[in-house]
Amino acid sequence: MALLARRARRAATKAVSLGGVELAIPAHFRCPISLDLMRDPVTAPTGITYDRESIEAWLDTGRATCPVTHAPLRQEDLVPNHAIRRVIQDWCVANRSRGVERIPTPKIPITPVQASELLFDLAEAARRDAARCADVVARVKALARDSERNRRCFASIGTGQALAAAFESLADAGAPAGGVLEDVLAALACMMPLDEEAARILGSPTSLGPLVAIAKHGSLAGRLNAVLAIKEIVSCDGAFAELSGMVDEIVDALAKVIVSPICPQATKAAMVATYHLARSDERVASRLAAGGLVPVLVESLVDADKSMAEKALAVLDAVLASEEGRAGARAHALAVPVLVKKMFRVSDLATELAVSALWRLGRAPRDGEEDEAVTRCLVEALRVGAFQKLLLLLQVGCRDATKEKATELLKMLNKHKGVGECVDAVDFRGLNRLS
Repeated sequence: MALLARRARRAATKAVSLGGVELAIPAHFRCPISLDLMRDPVTAPTGITYDRESIEAWLDTGRATCPVTHAPLRQEDLVPNHAIRRVIQDWCVANRSRGVERIPTPKIPITPVQASELLFDLAEAARRDAARCADVVARVKALARDSERNRRCFASIGTGQALAAAFESLADAGAPAGGVLEDVLAALACMMPLDEEAARILGSPTSLGPLVAIAKHGSLAGRLNAVLAIKEIVSCDGAFAELSGMVDEIVDALAKVIVSPICPQATKAAMVATYHLARSDERVASRLAAGGLVPVLVESLVDADKSMAEKALAVLDAVLASEEGRAGARAHALAVPVLVKKMFRVSDLATELAVSALWRLGRAPRDGEEDEAVTRCLVEALRVGAFQKLLLLLQVGCRDATKEKATELLKMLNKHKGVGECVDAVDFRGLNRLS
């Protein structure tokens, strides 16, 4: 409380730039949390007024108390303070000549009763009138995007399930893969992550056909939302068994998004979904490899950010479980150097995935005889410093499964150490510090 009081006293005398003009904001117009001009003031039962966005963010972290008085506080206890909001708006208007913009009047949040009425209308319209259903879906989407509070209100009453059921009803009625179905997916994207029941409904045979068709041939926004929905479906436990009749079509749609990206969000979602599918069945991994995914994944790792690198490594490791995937990676000149480079460069998870992928590439075929391609991969790994990095990994520690793979990989590499090893000085310095 003392800290907030000191911050408020400093803010009262501090000049800030509004619209390019230095102007002191009155202290009672500032939120005690953010110290910024309040745009949607709400008052707690304790009598303290906050900006709605700041106090709701505070409560969302699990701190169910008033930041100033430390008295118990719930979101339901917050009351809009129209009086102070009008005074702030008048002050903005009075200072318009000094570059201050008037704050807009906040929209009234939707109530659970109003949201429930919309969902009832949605269910009725989905069965009888596609055009009316599109109107209701547009209202749900607009309200959910208005504010996080509205989105949480919709999510709390099962809007995800209602939208998934509407999608299924429209698909069953023969609605084309586009138009209203894409509108429903756009509204569903606002409700993610979906609960298991919503994902199960969306993953029904009736829904999957149009969903995959949109992922392949829909508009750019429709394809993105379809891929996000597929990711939610395949991430559920036991989803693979239920998708058995459509797996090939889903895999082809996801691979298309990865090979020919439409946006980073879609690519990342497609990689997550592809990982779940490839991990569940080696046949999926073989299909992905046959579709040319291995070179795309390897090349995407060259300049990928942390999130993209981890997802690409996860998919690559899953695809390398198939013989076709390993053959494709062994034939790619960048595969081994990129995997070795990503060790200790991205994250602990990326290092473990890179070790697993290298371990798969270095293993002999099932007949037990190490062929020329495997030997070439192991020699290349030695030349780019894999041996030193693996030793360093064992010294700094890792999970037991990764430790076993690193140990086995070191044994494989040791057989070829005399062929022509290139030692990276950076790796030796790391070893010296730890020894």
